[in-house]
Amino acid sequence: MTPTSPTLTPMLNRMAGRFGLVIGGLAVALAVSATPALAASSTTVTPAGHGFSAALASGTTADFVVGAVSVNCNTSSTSGAVPAEPGNASPDGAVTSSVAAPTFNNNGGACPTSVFLTNATSTTSGDWTISLQYDPAGSTGTLTIPTGGVVTQISGLASCTVTVAPNGPATVTGPWTNGSGGSASVLDFSAGVDVPIVVTGGFGCPTAATSATFSATYEITDTTDPASSITVTA
Repeated sequence: MTPTSPTLTPMLNRMAGRFGLVIGGLAVALAVSATPALAASSTTVTPAGHGFSAALASGTTADFVVGAVSVNCNTSSTSGAVPAEPGNASPDGAVTSSVAAPTFNNNGGACPTSVFLTNATSTTSGDWTISLQYDPAGSTGTLTIPTGGVVTQISGLASCTVTVAPNGPATVTGPWTNGSGGSASVLDFSAGVDVPIVVTGGFGCPTAATSATFSATYEITDTTDPASSITVTA
């Protein structure tokens, strides 16, 4: 056998080392990708079958910010019911309830905007849901907006139409805090959650915007038994 050149031997050793690193890295990557995703925590919402209502926390507003335009409503509410047993419990995920399409208004009328002499009227429709997920690090609530579920007409010095979730359902998620002994539970979107939109209209309308930021804080009360609280547990 012909002996290997002294200058070739170190090069072959380096190639072998690099090849080993590649194989080792590939093996690690495969091992990581093969690790199954952690299942969501089990969730139970109580009291089973009880009705609930959700309304803005006292002194707060529901706000929509589209580009440089903001819409501020001092009234927003919806209602629904906790599923009856056994639907109020899920071993590996959220518990979902249907809710009425929320209302957004200002003392029953149009909501003011940040544009002078301009106000906004919102119409909601479709099948809305709320999904509650227990997590030991902090439970959450997710509101699902159906396709085209909110249409806001801005009128006055500017005339614009803003449609939320124009191409499919959209979701907003925020922290959930349990109440107790009849006190309200809280679903908090106050940090602001982006939702997809489309804007049409003329001068002064933010037609280039593709998302709006929604923020609100809702208090959820038990309407079947006011001495009870709607709670999310494992």
